[in-house]
Amino acid sequence: MTPRQPLRVGIVGCGNIAGPYARDIVAKPELTLVAAMDLNPALATTLTETYGGRAVATLDDLLAEEIDLVVNLTFQAAHASVTRRALQAGKHVHSEKPLALDPAEAWSLVELANASGLRLSCSPFTLMGEAQQTAWRAIRDDRVGTVRVVFAEVDWGRIETWHPAPIPFYEVGPLVDVAVYPLSIVTAMLGPARRVRAIGHVVQTNRVTKDGTPFRVTTPDLQIVVLELEGGVVVRLTASFWVGQQSKGFAGLQFHGDSGSLWLDNFFRFDSPVEVAKFGEVGPYVPLTPLREASGEIDWARAVQDLAGAITDDRAHRATGEQGAHVIDILDAAKRSMGADGAPIEVTTSFSRPAPMPWAE
Repeated sequence: MTPRQPLRVGIVGCGNIAGPYARDIVAKPELTLVAAMDLNPALATTLTETYGGRAVATLDDLLAEEIDLVVNLTFQAAHASVTRRALQAGKHVHSEKPLALDPAEAWSLVELANASGLRLSCSPFTLMGEAQQTAWRAIRDDRVGTVRVVFAEVDWGRIETWHPAPIPFYEVGPLVDVAVYPLSIVTAMLGPARRVRAIGHVVQTNRVTKDGTPFRVTTPDLQIVVLELEGGVVVRLTASFWVGQQSKGFAGLQFHGDSGSLWLDNFFRFDSPVEVAKFGEVGPYVPLTPLREASGEIDWARAVQDLAGAITDDRAHRATGEQGAHVIDILDAAKRSMGADGAPIEVTTSFSRPAPMPWAE
């Protein structure tokens, strides 16, 4: 048998999460890091000196390299343009979330990838984690009965206290930046959204970066959303860039069914506790044994690894551009609802739900 050739990867954007991505990419035999670039050349140099590959000066230089896949880790507002240029250059793409800031642009990227015979993958990919797959398997196995209500908490704190460049996060707000994690998990498990209601409020207008630069917040830093999914499930999601991660259950997901409830303590971590309780029980939740042990908090290259396997095996990959675009539709509907005093906004798009991981089927 001819050995599989590793998928050749180029990274665009070498900021905070590029290190974890590169670390996990080079740890996988299916992947090899060829090149990286950033508008700050020193960041690309540091990344490649640490993890391999070579630093290049521009996006054109990176696209000219012998790479198969671009991993797009740029700021939110640049995601769509970088992804488009990579697809036009004949490269598969895995983009960090969000796929785009505008629904029409997100779906145009999906159409471009499909028309070009290329794969478009998009974060979040946390559904592929051990804890998330354990929770999904329990729901499929009817451990809590038919799920009818989901509660999601996204208390991500004051970004300026730890991130050197917080302003882009506040420009898009906590729904776009962080709530996409539980939105992606819940819609993958339970189906697409059909109706959205939302309200938003700016809790703290005046902020200061770590280097002492003042800035103003105009996008709501507290956002509360109610979704109605295609199958009738109701989701209540609260997202905040003010309430911190000291909050109990700051990243929790609760699935409430006819016969009980399931608690995923942290939607972000692959090693999160997963617990269940029968309806009416007052005692503690019962922990579930993970389907397999997680090696760490999160494997940043798991979607890239899945994409490589999907290309080789000619199967569907799991973190699809279609779902990423549908999530953008949800975010856009929430924004429009906030601008209309919480009026319901319909969502009509859909996506093919992913398969469970092979070890969780």
